[in-house]
Amino acid sequence: MATPPLIAAGPPVATALLTVSLVAAVGISLGSVRIAGIRLGSAGVLFVGLLAGHLGFQVDPTLRQFLQEFGLVLFVYTIGLQMGPGFFTSLRRQGLSLNGLALGVVVLGILLTLGLARAFGLDLAAAAGLFAGATTNTPALGAAQDSLRATGAASDILAQCGVGYAIAYPGGIAGIIGSLLLLRAVFRVDPEHEARELVHGAGTAAVRIERRNLEVTNGNLDGLAIRDLPGMEALGIVVSRVLAREGEAAVPATGDTLLHIGDTLLAVGAPDALQRFQLIVGKPSSRDLMASPGNATYQRVVVTQKSVLGRTLRDLDLEHRFGVTVTRVTRADLELTAAPGLVLQFGDGVQIVGTREHLDAAARHLGNSLEALNQTNFVPIFLGIAAGIVAGLFPIAIPGLPVSVRLGLAGGPLLLALVLSRIGRIGRLIWYMPANANLAFRELGIVFFLACVGLKSGESFVQTLWSPAGIRWAAIGLVVTTVPILLVGVLSRRGFRHNFATTCGLIAGSMTDPPALAFANQITRSDAPSVAYATVYPMTMILRIIAAQVMALMAGH
Repeated sequence: MATPPLIAAGPPVATALLTVSLVAAVGISLGSVRIAGIRLGSAGVLFVGLLAGHLGFQVDPTLRQFLQEFGLVLFVYTIGLQMGPGFFTSLRRQGLSLNGLALGVVVLGILLTLGLARAFGLDLAAAAGLFAGATTNTPALGAAQDSLRATGAASDILAQCGVGYAIAYPGGIAGIIGSLLLLRAVFRVDPEHEARELVHGAGTAAVRIERRNLEVTNGNLDGLAIRDLPGMEALGIVVSRVLAREGEAAVPATGDTLLHIGDTLLAVGAPDALQRFQLIVGKPSSRDLMASPGNATYQRVVVTQKSVLGRTLRDLDLEHRFGVTVTRVTRADLELTAAPGLVLQFGDGVQIVGTREHLDAAARHLGNSLEALNQTNFVPIFLGIAAGIVAGLFPIAIPGLPVSVRLGLAGGPLLLALVLSRIGRIGRLIWYMPANANLAFRELGIVFFLACVGLKSGESFVQTLWSPAGIRWAAIGLVVTTVPILLVGVLSRRGFRHNFATTCGLIAGSMTDPPALAFANQITRSDAPSVAYATVYPMTMILRIIAAQVMALMAGH
């Protein structure tokens, strides 16, 4: 079917922008419609692109490839910036077991794809597309097509890869959500109850920072300064306020504050750490220091001052310089205990306790500029993308393959963004992007990519879908989706005794599927699955990108 005359008659650039814009607008509208409580999101752009390609809407191949690859780079780079800070923090807490299970999902998916491709005589270029679609991993498709181009593959081979992705993608989304529902039914889980347990410290993934009022009854602590309390630093406990035994008003606590029998202190930390600290100090107190009169108050301050970036709380010594105590730090939606060795990054939310005058002085020192927080600095963004592209070009030799594998335009920017966001700052360059700008760039990138993939693959999609081969492809994709996550889901639940919310986040992250995460958050009525999702997402993304490339290179030789 030919491209409509009005569009075909326009200049190539205008034609490309008009076509992609229309596909994006209709696709985003379709993706916002809820079906059984689930939205397609940006995947709606893919399906509208497939329809437009089937109807004959096409754009100049060079322009389409540029928009597709540029969109992919924007998407993975902004994902890396968002995930980086929380990823390294959560990795230390539970990363080994969760990433080991996620690795199992990836490896099982690879083995099933290769085995079924060989059993049914499926070309590996199409198999790479099926693998990417069945695991809902858009960057893996981009990496596979990039590798096929490097081997000089014909245009129809590239299209076959895209068609395989498009055929398997709907089954991938349905298969993940269906598997979560099946696991919930098999184990008779109450998701909301387990999510509440996880948030309050019974699970393995989330750490909730809490306050606890404690009365000093341990005679060994009488006359001891707060800084000398045993176990405080090891447990990550911060004491923010103290109320004397006969007093009526709480005062801000400092390391030099002396404790006496009968005093009440307000301790901040993780629930299990607070429980152990309570055994050292004494017993719970009925006096609520948060509601006690006095000049002690608290404020949440955002770190925006360049001079404090990259310095630890110990180096800043806010207690002695300003008379305030840092009780907790929020970074990338994770609450961190205010350990003395914690390094501050741009955008960290720091909660401080002290008098109003002292709080104001400390806030000025830390920055607390909403204008700076919401300002997008484009120099680090483009330098980071450029460094990521260079990293993606670096060859990685894998035994048995005739050519080296590269992280490519999908893996390179993702890896660099993870590292740069963890570093936080190099000289005058701050590797931070405001949340609203990050989301806007990410959505723009994925829309460009999916629109272009749909337009290219739509020419042969319908014909392939309704053929015996297409039905077989869809079935293979569904097996690749469901079998690994069901097996690993059972292992996570039975073998590792993971909370159901953690298991849901693990599955959604191992499939790099935001709709599945949204569904997991919905059925648990919490954000608890997000921590496990962020823990496994980066490693899984990189492994899937490399796996899709290897399949594509095997197809080209």
